[in-house]
Formats: sequence, structure tokens, C-alpha cells
Amino acid sequence: MTSTTPPYSTDPSAFAAVDIGATSGRVIVGALGRGSLDLTEVHRFPNTPLRLPTGLHWNVPGLFQGVVEGLRSAGRTGRIASVGIDTWAVDYGLLDADGALLGLPHHYRDDRTRDLAEQVREQVGAPRLYGTTGIQHLPFNTVFQLAAARGSAQLEAARTLLLIPDLLTYWLTGTVAAEVTNASTTGLLDARTGGWSQDIAAAIGLDAGLLPPLREPGTPAGALLPHVAAATGLPSDTPVVAVASHDTASAVAAVPVTGSGGAYISCGTWSLAGLELDAPVLTEESRAANFTNERGIDGTVRYLRNIMGMWLIEECRRTWAARGRPLDLSALLAAAAQAEPLAALIDADAPEFLAPSDMPAAIAEHSVHTGSRPPTEPGAVIRCVLDSLALAHRRVLRRAAELAGREITRVHIVGGGSRNALLCQLTSDATGLPVVAGPTEATAIGNILVQARTRGLVGDLAEMRQLVADTQQLRHYRPQGDGRVWEAAERRLAAGARRPLVPGSDR
Repeated sequence: MTSTTPPYSTDPSAFAAVDIGATSGRVIVGALGRGSLDLTEVHRFPNTPLRLPTGLHWNVPGLFQGVVEGLRSAGRTGRIASVGIDTWAVDYGLLDADGALLGLPHHYRDDRTRDLAEQVREQVGAPRLYGTTGIQHLPFNTVFQLAAARGSAQLEAARTLLLIPDLLTYWLTGTVAAEVTNASTTGLLDARTGGWSQDIAAAIGLDAGLLPPLREPGTPAGALLPHVAAATGLPSDTPVVAVASHDTASAVAAVPVTGSGGAYISCGTWSLAGLELDAPVLTEESRAANFTNERGIDGTVRYLRNIMGMWLIEECRRTWAARGRPLDLSALLAAAAQAEPLAALIDADAPEFLAPSDMPAAIAEHSVHTGSRPPTEPGAVIRCVLDSLALAHRRVLRRAAELAGREITRVHIVGGGSRNALLCQLTSDATGLPVVAGPTEATAIGNILVQARTRGLVGDLAEMRQLVADTQQLRHYRPQGDGRVWEAAERRLAAGARRPLVPGSDR
């Protein structure tokens, strides 16, 4: 989409963004021209986890093959100025002394850390962990995964730890480093100094020598190795740039916020809702509220909380399809729009939704504890999910504003969830704030713009975001209805959280 703003560059320049999520990866070519930013998806490939005797793993060699094929397709579109990779966070691969990968990386939804995470928190001290790293407690944080690997043959043989985007970059270029936006999610980076925390590494018995040098977004990561250049058909001098390699960091970089008062929700598999700050919030209140302080580009802090997102819907669809009832998403959303609003509620943060075998059953069971009538029909189940997500967006953003001492005047929803008009409207209704939805491809755009900035084609973060606002299609929503119904729903959910899920338990 072309705008009438002054040119950001004289001639079009194309950049290849490799963007890999929990279910698929794709390569998108972004062309910057005279006040334009045009995106073309040139390749898509599945990301299918492997269930092995050792647990749930990522097929990272398969992902790398998808990257190579995607770059080959990108090269056919014309000259590619550079390549950048972003993926999800926390998961890692281990390299031996020869640089060979030691086994397949574990998937963050593998259950090996579920009980251990709390043990580590008690051993190290939850206030100490948070006061150093500022990272929210999630059972799959890298620090807990590494604690689970203590004494294993792989960890004993390892000489280098690389997070997934850094591992793929290493296979493209042969260079070893850790990009900081992803490194900040591990629970091993010092939130104040920006360096690896020797203290936390020692506390979990980790050899800090495994942790590679850090690099900022926009740092050149090297050129393609000769065999990679031959396989992709790209010139051997094609540079790879370390972008904001945590996909959420790339997405936040492309939030088209101008001025103050904007909050964001990066909505995909997860809903990541929060604020962009200049400094971390490391208070005890912030720890108790389980907010995270992750690095963004240019030294910014992504102050946010993870909320279950579209995962809830996709897992419902997967379960229904496995029972011989495949359901189209658009039809489900239409049915949800007709379903009774706020009839059933769930706590979208509840741990039982992390990896259930039957998501509709988990939703029905949980809704009982909020005083709701369990939804049975698919449309009612999806409406329960969307109402509950909107309520979670309201709760998290309000608490973020309180803890950070900020006022929120509008909400930006980016990512795949920005296409969901019902969710966007419900979020506006629940928060009582206007919602700006889009761009859908925020992660790829952030990836591309960091590459473009490295070549001097776009300026600072504000200019990057202005370019997004000028060139991408955005949709606007205004609050509708009576906001008091959301306040009542909040009270219902809070009362449900105090009911024990199991007789005699503390939940």
C-alpha cells in the first residue's frame, strides 16, 4: 500500500524476513520504496513438533530446510539486500565443542519443568530471580529448562547455548551470538545491566561459559556461508542481520503508535499485552502481578504479561477435527457473534490451558468454577474464549498502567488476532478504550524495518512506526454498550478464582 508521504528511500530495496511461529514458518519479502512498504509472502512451511521418548521437541533441522527453501524463493523475486530471523522465545539448542547440535531442542510445552520450576523458585528465591531479571514466572522459562537439564549428558557435553533464532542464524552464517531481545526472556539476563547474570547462572549450577556474547538488533551477523549461498541461489555476500529476534519484540517495533498513551496487544498463539517503557519495573508489586520486563529495540522495555491467545481457539478446532467435525474459523466466529455474551467465562491465564489433551473439555470444566453454565456448542465455546480474552486484556492493561504509573488512552492490537473483528470490538468494549487493529504482519514488518534501518533507509523508532501508520491498513473500533457489564464479569471471575478447583486444594 503506497502513501503520499515523502520518500523514505530513492529506489526500492527488498529484505527477506524469516518469521517462525509455533505452528508454521514463512519467508516474507518486504520492499521499501517511495513512501511505501509492500509485503509478499514467498514461502510457508509447517512447524510440527515431534513427540519422542525424551519428550516434546522442535524439528529444528526441518525448520532450517524451510528457511533455505524460503530464501531460494525470496531470491527469485530480485535482489535481496539482507536477511533477518525471528522466532518464539525461551527454547534453545546446545552445541558441542565442534559446533554440532546435541539433540533436538525441547518444546516449551513439554512438561518436564512443570514441578521443577517451583522448586527452583524456592531454591533461588522468587524475589531474587525477579529483582535480577525482571522476568515473569512461566514454568517453561529457559532458566527452568536448564535446571531440568542438570546432570544430563547433553548439558555436560555442551560448550555453547543458542536460542532458536540464534541457532538458525549460526547455521546460515557460522557466527555465534545471542540477540538481546530474545536473551532477555531467558531469566538469565540482568534487567539493569543488560548483561548475562553470573549470579543467577551460578544459583542454578549453570556454567556461564555456555552463554554466548550478546548483540543488539541491527547488528550484522555475517554473510551467508558458501554452501548456504549455493543452496539458496543468493549471492555469497548477502548479509544476515540480527533483528529483534523475539517475534514479539519485532511485532512491538511495528506497532503504529504515535504520541503517548498507547498500549499494545500482540495477539497470536499468545496475547502479549502491555506497555513500552524506558526502564524496567522491578518492584515487589510487579513481581506479585507476574509482569515481565523484556528488552525491545533501542533499549526499550516491553512491560507485559502473557495471556493465552488464539491457541485456545486453535486447540478447540484441532480437538473437534480429530473427532470428525472440522469447523471453519469464519463460521465459528459468526456463531460466536450470535452466542449469548458473557454467559460463560474462564481465566485465560489458568495453567490447565497450557497443553490440555481436550481443550473444549478443559474450558467447560474451568467455566464451572467461575459460576458459569459450561458451554457445549462450538459457537458458545468460542464466545466464551473471546469474552474471556477481552476480559484478560482489560485486566492486564489496567494493572500494567497502575504498576508503571502510566495512563492508557488507546490500545493497539497487532498480529493475527487483529483480523478478528469480534475480539477487537470486545476488547474495546471491555477496556472502554478505542482500539486500533493492525498491522496483521507486524512481526515481519518489524523484522524488515530493523534490516532497512541498518542500511540507512529509515530512521529512528518513531520514524519506523510512522511508516507503518502511513502504509498499512488499520481498522478502528470504539467502545459500545454498558461498561458495567464487564465490571460485573470481572467480579464473577475473581469470585471463581477463590473457589477451589479440587476439594481441599488451595486453588
